[in-house]
Amino acid sequence: MHKIIIENECGCFKRSDLENNLSISSKDEALSKAIEMKDRMNSEFCGKHNFQLQEDSNNFVIAFKAQKSTCCGGGHCG
Repeated sequence: MHKIIIENECGCFKRSDLENNLSISSKDEALSKAIEMKDRMNSEFCGKHNFQLQEDSNNFVIAFKAQKSTCCGGGHCG
């Protein structure tokens, strides 16, 4: 089993329909889903964070680094 783990759930993640700690049996499927989630988070969230994907054993971890931004805090800034 391979897990997709969101290291720190920011406000935008909590308000989204994305799920943390997803378990997927296929490594290729898990990687594909993790990339899809990371890309969605980077394009649709407020821009306050830059999400990165890291592989850790059987897990794919999505973590972020803070970005300088003038986010409104509502998760809908571009």
